[in-house]
Amino acid sequence: MTRIPLAGSAPDFGQLAADIKTWGRELGFQQVGISDIDLGAHPARLAEWIARGFHADMDFMADPRRTQPAALIPGTVRVISVRMDYWPADTHAPDILRDGTRAYIARYALGRDYHRTVRQRLQKFADRIEAAIGPFGYRAFTDSAPVLEKPFAEQAGLGWMGKHTVIINRTAGSYFFLGELFTDLPLPVDAPVTAHCGSCSACIDICPTQAIVAPYQLDARKCISWLTIEYEGVIPEPLRAPIGNRIFGCDDCQLVCPWNRYARATPEKDFLPRHALDRAKLLDLFRWSEADYLRATEGMALRRALYPVFLRNVAIGLGNAPYDPAIIAALEARLPEAGEVLAEHIRWAL
Repeated sequence: MTRIPLAGSAPDFGQLAADIKTWGRELGFQQVGISDIDLGAHPARLAEWIARGFHADMDFMADPRRTQPAALIPGTVRVISVRMDYWPADTHAPDILRDGTRAYIARYALGRDYHRTVRQRLQKFADRIEAAIGPFGYRAFTDSAPVLEKPFAEQAGLGWMGKHTVIINRTAGSYFFLGELFTDLPLPVDAPVTAHCGSCSACIDICPTQAIVAPYQLDARKCISWLTIEYEGVIPEPLRAPIGNRIFGCDDCQLVCPWNRYARATPEKDFLPRHALDRAKLLDLFRWSEADYLRATEGMALRRALYPVFLRNVAIGLGNAPYDPAIIAALEARLPEAGEVLAEHIRWAL
């Protein structure tokens, strides 16, 4: 980020911060907060998490720029954090999880790829600021670079870090995306909010694979989100039954969180379910060709899982489903041409 002199006299940064929050809400962000770039104890906590191997094979988490915003984008002095609600109404998530014939997809992934929507909105946000004060230094991010998004959101007052390591907002729950504008504007910062998890351990108790090994400690190697999205290999057999019918991500720790009784349905049409994937049958998905898969997931975060990974996940779901001769036939039909990883899971399912 190259420092660009602001046009005319220096703005009233206190008023500018208030205006920025108003503009952000007008553009569809439910909340905007501002933090400085000192991450406090978070870099040490990240280093400890990595040292324990909890990052699985996500070596990119160790990028030193993740804890040094000014090294990532020189000139950064503040981070403007935003949140955008994604929860679609009437998804019947608990009912689908109980129905072993249906596929459960994390609710955030049912609509348009959030990277596109949030990033485009952040660009409009920066353009609105620039229209008011002239050119300034900034860079927009949403889960797209070595950025510690959740600590910045926490420091900006958007919520507190829950025991499941997801940010919780007292009036909006936790079903929201985060985004950031790294900027050279010396804006006044917001105060963090206090944590309100108390003695509750619902998220720890509900985790199907016991991936939340302690409050605020998530072992990604056991996490269904990592297993079904990031990991492309053979899923350890003891974890397959607990995965159930979750074929892309997992919402259990959020579904059970008491604060999500305050969650609001998203006003963003981009995040509404596409292709009826919020109620799809496992058997129907397993019959998809690669062309079917690519066509149905175009422009969606669901595409992050490669087609063989998607089939592997659905095969696990079918193995956990109630007995059905049609499932046996579908699995057996896939087996002769399946790659080594998929074949392993098909045999297990059978």
